[in-house]
Amino acid sequence: MKKTFITTNAIMLALILIFDVCYMIKGGLFFKSIASMLFVGTGFINLKYCMNNKTNLRFPIWMMVALIWAMIGDILIVTNFILGAAAFAVGHIFYFVAYCMLDKINRRDFLCGISIMAIALSIILFIPFLDFESQLMLGVCCTYAVIISFMVGKAISNVWQEKNLLNKVIVVGSILFFISDFMLMLDVFGNISTASYLCLATYYPAQFLLAFSLLISGSKKFVW
Repeated sequence: MKKTFITTNAIMLALILIFDVCYMIKGGLFFKSIASMLFVGTGFINLKYCMNNKTNLRFPIWMMVALIWAMIGDILIVTNFILGAAAFAVGHIFYFVAYCMLDKINRRDFLCGISIMAIALSIILFIPFLDFESQLMLGVCCTYAVIISFMVGKAISNVWQEKNLLNKVIVVGSILFFISDFMLMLDVFGNISTASYLCLATYYPAQFLLAFSLLISGSKKFVW
């Protein structure tokens, strides 16, 4: 049974990457939307695996909600940057809550989050070639940076506490997500066109890894 789900995940990853590349080459909301729906579909497939194995569903359910919001943000950001960023921010909050299902919130989470936040805000506020055009957009980006910093900080804190496969996959996915958003910022506000390719090259693999984490959490060999 597990081999079937692993094979299915491999197929889903291949499809995600195909549509990711198609979007890089051709653009268009169609390819982007399909790639997003595929990583959400991967999450649902792995949620089914968790249910089959009678896994505690606290982590998988919160992750599924986060993946859905990431998909919504991915689609919305094409037509409205602020709405897309807001949806992504909601998704990051749900990712944070999901990670708290693996290890209760603690002081180390905040130390990691604050450290990443300081770096992120320094980049946003002090890199001279970034042009946010308005205080509203600057505020949106700073608020978003704070939220994603604590999401990534929690992932790092969890793997620091326990270096199991689940936490390792989550921290890689979370960091790639952070890098993807940084590249998006350089593309949109720094006018660095090549950054858009790096954004897409990291974003969809990140979402796949986060969806794949549900399969790992559902494995009977995984120790909570």
